[in-house]
Amino acid sequence: MVDVTTGPRPLISIVIPVYNEEAILRAAVVDLIDRLGTLPWSYELIIAENGSTDRTVEAAAELAARFPQLVCRHTDEPNYGKALREGIQHARGDIVICDEIDLCDTDFYERAVALLRDDSADFVVGSKVMEGATDQRPFFRRLGTIVINGILRATLGFKGTDTHGLKAFARELTQPIAAACLVDRDLFASELVIRAERAGLRVQEIPVRILEKRPPTIGLARRVPSVLKNLVRLFIAIRIKG
Repeated sequence: MVDVTTGPRPLISIVIPVYNEEAILRAAVVDLIDRLGTLPWSYELIIAENGSTDRTVEAAAELAARFPQLVCRHTDEPNYGKALREGIQHARGDIVICDEIDLCDTDFYERAVALLRDDSADFVVGSKVMEGATDQRPFFRRLGTIVINGILRATLGFKGTDTHGLKAFARELTQPIAAACLVDRDLFASELVIRAERAGLRVQEIPVRILEKRPPTIGLARRVPSVLKNLVRLFIAIRIKG
């Protein structure tokens, strides 16, 4: 896959992990790039493909050939957390935004970047459950978010309301934290936010509106055993290994 890392350093790096997203990848990327064209930032868009079995790899390569600001990265296994971590580690922008291909929420980008650039925060989390947020996902997915974040607060001292999904942060402060994370897959994002809190970064939540463009590529029932296993690993990583 194409990996463009030359040229002037952009202000913003946008990292989007993708898995089996052939159906929506082209339209979502073109729409996002169109909307980013109205914003006054230089940017790179990192598509972090991981283990797709459809034509996502080929579609991403075609997009990279068309758009010079698009960078494609690839890992062989379907592993959201690993793909997200690698995208963060290879980001070159002063600010890194983590998004989902079925969201591409430029309203969050604008609000988060404003907070980071005026030094009001080091790390911004888009919360799906705080006051002012709108989460239009199916009931059991909303319930899963509430349960998992409740467990994180009870067991690991997490202070916020959400960890998974939209995030933006100062690259220099956060890349070492991402490198130190021990858990991958679904709970890498949770470990990243909790470690950012514990490292003393100024973490601020802002409400977001969630309206997904398609059902999740991995069903909730298939994810539950992995999430439970990684919750145990996360407890060990934070409470025991530190």
